[in-house]
Amino acid sequence: LIAKLEQQASEEASHKAWCDGELHDNKLTREEKTQEVDSLTAQSETLQAEIAKLGEEIADLATAVVELDRALAEATEIRTKEKAKNEQTIAEAKEAQEAVKMATKILKEFYAKAAQATALVQHKQSPADDAPASWDESFQGAQSSSKGVVGMLEVILTDFARLEADTSSDETTAQREYDKVTQENEVSTAMKKTSAAGKTTEVKETKSRVGELESDLSAEQTELDAVNEYYDKLKPACIAKPEPYAERKRRREAEIAGLKEAMSILEGLGDDSFLAVRTVRRHLQ
Repeated sequence: LIAKLEQQASEEASHKAWCDGELHDNKLTREEKTQEVDSLTAQSETLQAEIAKLGEEIADLATAVVELDRALAEATEIRTKEKAKNEQTIAEAKEAQEAVKMATKILKEFYAKAAQATALVQHKQSPADDAPASWDESFQGAQSSSKGVVGMLEVILTDFARLEADTSSDETTAQREYDKVTQENEVSTAMKKTSAAGKTTEVKETKSRVGELESDLSAEQTELDAVNEYYDKLKPACIAKPEPYAERKRRREAEIAGLKEAMSILEGLGDDSFLAVRTVRRHLQ
């Protein structure tokens, strides 16, 4: 019986040592795998947040490009109408100048010829008293008003020339400003498209990294699940005991000691079996 109890104690001690080792190693592995899973999860969440942010930035850039295109289209439409109007104004001003020049030339020639014209004389024939007195003089036109008319035409010519010059200047300035706006728009659009393309590439690369992390995370989670499953299997054999190992060990050692003491007593009493039995029972109780 003593040998059996000692064997049981040895086996239980060996099992206890095995349990301690397995639980220790399992705990370290669980902690390591849990930490790795948490780290990979955090990295994946960070990258997912970066992808979401990049997506918003790409959308904002796309909206900005659309707005630039819309603004340029409006500016182009306004510039086209303005250019057509200016060109028409310049053409009409040129035509008007030519017309005024022609009218001025005609008037000047007329008055010049009229001033030198031979008098249209009505010879005094019967009835002499019926002829107007003016018929006795040369017709030279309204020479007194000629300078005023020609001067007015020259003023009108100057106004049309000024209109042409001012409109040409306005057209040149407007075209220069439109060219500047167009160039700035093209540069800004190109920069935004380049930035969007770069961010799109970054999104693809980040998604690739997320895929790698998810693969690693899946592998680590599988290992963690296996470690936790093994821990659950260890519990019944190493943890879920109705009585602590130390208490069982103490009681078993007391039992073995009692039995050894009983054997010693029996060996000292010889053949007195009755007394021996009573003594063994007393020590076994």
